Amino acid sequence: MDAEDHVDRFGTVGGELCVGGVPLRRLTARVGSTPYFAYDRDAITARVQRLRAALGPEVELGYAVKANPMPAVVAHLAGLVDWLDVASAGEMHVALDASGAPARTSFAGPGKTDAELEQAVAAGVLVELESAGEANRVVGVGERLGVRPRVAVRVNPDFVVKGSGMRMGGGPQQFGVDVEQVPGLLDLLAERDLGLEGFHLFAGSQNLHAEIIAEAQQRTVELLLALADKAATPIRYVNLGGGFGIPYFEKDRPLDLTAVGERLRGLVAERVRPALPEAHVVIELGRFLVGEAGIYVTRVVDRKVSRGTTYLVVDGGMHHQLAASGNFGQVIRRNYPLVVGDRLGEDRGERADIVGCLCTPLDVLGTGVAVPDARVGDLVVLFQAGAYGRSASPLGFLGHPAPPEVLL
Repeated sequence: MDAEDHVDRFGTVGGELCVGGVPLRRLTARVGSTPYFAYDRDAITARVQRLRAALGPEVELGYAVKANPMPAVVAHLAGLVDWLDVASAGEMHVALDASGAPARTSFAGPGKTDAELEQAVAAGVLVELESAGEANRVVGVGERLGVRPRVAVRVNPDFVVKGSGMRMGGGPQQFGVDVEQVPGLLDLLAERDLGLEGFHLFAGSQNLHAEIIAEAQQRTVELLLALADKAATPIRYVNLGGGFGIPYFEKDRPLDLTAVGERLRGLVAERVRPALPEAHVVIELGRFLVGEAGIYVTRVVDRKVSRGTTYLVVDGGMHHQLAASGNFGQVIRRNYPLVVGDRLGEDRGERADIVGCLCTPLDVLGTGVAVPDARVGDLVVLFQAGAYGRSASPLGFLGHPAPPEVLL
């Protein structure tokens, strides 16, 4: 997808990009400063509705709060999805404030501290165990509080999902319990005062290939059903992970959600329901729900030419959008889609490098980007900024102020 495709998704008025129906210059005046992040609530709602239609009524949706923990975004999604998944006590408090539903909140991630486990058990959220050691600590917390902890086992599978931007399963991992160790852990859990509810398996993220996702879901289901047979109590929670990707770069094509949904509906009907008729079957997504609903807006503060290269220096940068700078997982840096958002429709007759305000050559948001004859004051918009933007960037680097966020 190219930048024009993203412009079309948001819409325009008088040569300006719109977010939530508000033209960019007016939105910038409303926010009061640049840079900033803006998220479109209608786009998030539409994405959830599209997922519901594709995946069918037997599959529940979870939102991974780590993708965008802005409280207003989490509160909006809490009314649309079935589960909220958190990865810290801070995210847990945001989720519980948004939903008031600890029974539908799960807490995953390695390295949970005793204090975090205590807060989670006291709140009644589902703790997804990453190790036998963590299981023992949860038992101790429950005994001290006089509360029976709710737990699931996060499983590190014996397969790898190809085509994922980040692999989180297969081989040695800090995430989850190796599948060959799970039966022994289940025996241990059966002897302790814990409420085992099920399993979670998340093998990879940012995958744009429907056939690979479908194959991974097939293998995930078969593995988790085999483990369910070894559990001492009925399994009521099966989290199949997610990993649905969004197109960041020009040659990326959107995920064929229809194909994924058709395969998953058949898999649930034919394999999961006969074996686990009462289980919650969950697909947990973050980036796919919010990533395309957000933009990052930054203003040109200087224009310079150095030995034939035009540089547009903006007041934002990698301290807000680390991923767009290429320093968050890219091996070879590629441009995120971006435009001069208040001068759409003008001839983009020059090429420029869009660089941030930080004192490092790593602070690059775009190289060789086609732009109008850009000038100081223009508003540069980066798309695909709704996930892993502000909260996944080094906000404190060089002491610049953190950018505001707005949900429209």
